[in-house]
Amino acid sequence: MAETKEEKESWGKFFLDILIIWGILFGVYMLLFHFVLSNDTVSGPSMQPTFQNGDRLIAERHAQIKRGEVVIVKAPDEPGALYIKRVIGLPGEKIVSKNNQIYINNKKIAQPWLKQGTKLIDNGSDTFYSETQNFTMQSLMRARTYQQYFTRAQIKYVQDTGRIPKGTYFVMGDHRSVSKDSRYIGTIKRSSIVGVVKVRYWPLNQFKVY
Repeated sequence: MAETKEEKESWGKFFLDILIIWGILFGVYMLLFHFVLSNDTVSGPSMQPTFQNGDRLIAERHAQIKRGEVVIVKAPDEPGALYIKRVIGLPGEKIVSKNNQIYINNKKIAQPWLKQGTKLIDNGSDTFYSETQNFTMQSLMRARTYQQYFTRAQIKYVQDTGRIPKGTYFVMGDHRSVSKDSRYIGTIKRSSIVGVVKVRYWPLNQFKVY
């Protein structure tokens, strides 16, 4: 039995409505991930054991940044690349690493995200995740290769005070022995922090909200 004109128009309107709804949902998705959220994938072992290579994360843009939170940052040494690191020092704080402990303003901070001991990593060798060489901001700043990531005013501020330059953050990877972080590429400007990690959605059996 042939469809009537009214039935054909009804089906056409139905499919048009579906397309409109999908278009709206797609637009909302694009706006959400452009202005509010960021979707990124872990690359490399620098955040082991917290995150593994290939983990997929959602970060919140414009979130308040606190010590201990994992952030996605624009790599200062590699245009277009993103790094996933943990915030250790806040603007204006004095940070010191001594005997495998981190001190902020002369007080030792807890680092529950670090696991003591050894674990097999990508290249098949054993390494201490928590092994961190001794440093201060002033000792790091002595290297000319380090100074390239700072303005002259920031260099003088660090040399005079030993503190993290204002408006910047000291970030580190949890897998300290392989992480390229603020010990090598300088502190990170707020404008270079894409967002704070809130969800790991892949792999599914490791789903977690932070």
